[in-house]
Amino acid sequence: MLLALAPGLGAAQSQPADEPRPRARELGIRPGLLEPGTRNAITDVPGVRVGQVTIHEGESVRTGVTAILPHGGNLFREKVAAAVYVYNAFGKLVGSTQVQELGQLETPILLTNTLSVWDAAAAMSDWMLERPGSEDVRSINPVVGETNDGWLNDIRGRHVKAEHVRRAMESASEGAVEEGSVGAGAGTMAFRWKGGIGTSSRKVFAGKNSYMVGVLVQSNFGGSLTVDGVAVWRELQPPTEQADAPPAPRAEKPRGGDGSCMIVVATDAPLDARQLRRLAARAVFGMART
Repeated sequence: MLLALAPGLGAAQSQPADEPRPRARELGIRPGLLEPGTRNAITDVPGVRVGQVTIHEGESVRTGVTAILPHGGNLFREKVAAAVYVYNAFGKLVGSTQVQELGQLETPILLTNTLSVWDAAAAMSDWMLERPGSEDVRSINPVVGETNDGWLNDIRGRHVKAEHVRRAMESASEGAVEEGSVGAGAGTMAFRWKGGIGTSSRKVFAGKNSYMVGVLVQSNFGGSLTVDGVAVWRELQPPTEQADAPPAPRAEKPRGGDGSCMIVVATDAPLDARQLRRLAARAVFGMART
């Protein structure tokens, strides 16, 4: 599922993060023709903030929350244009129907695990109702997306609590975005390897004007990994698998499917909800190239 928003029309952790790893561009891999923004992150779009809380407890809890805020004000009072595009509807995207109907976003976007969606939505609703200027608000439309991290996480334990949701939103900043096994990506997998949170941005041009497009992804799906056109899966596989065939699913603990993916797209281009839906649909092409 994909969400697009236009802010112009509108990291705390439970334990220290692992040592930072180089990004693709730092290794000389420069996909595409367009140049990234300063941070190569969704926060290159002016006003956009990201906050994350990672929950690591014992040997079985690997989950968290990622919050994307279009701006730092009261979102209910200063709504932003938004749209939803669904590529595969096997997901629990709370709040999507109102966004589709009205073309507006009135809360942050939260990402978490499948069974914590409703707890996260309730916690965000409480947080929004407490904002100054919301004293007379009687309806709120929290937007919460998810992927299923039950392969690496005790998902049935529903370990994401209100305090984690609040901390993610309150720690959101316009700075660099931590990537990898953090926030809502702490327990996810992709291409049968460790998945997580990823982000990127590109500067685009329309006539004499330039705009920023930023993306944040919660990856949790199968397939054969390709990087910048190179079939990495042929060389990078568990040693028990043949290099001339796509990886087969594990037999010892079936997942029941190849997972899912959440993609959030933001831009400062002056797009309305109809145009934002078209933009969100194009994000599927980017996923297809990996």
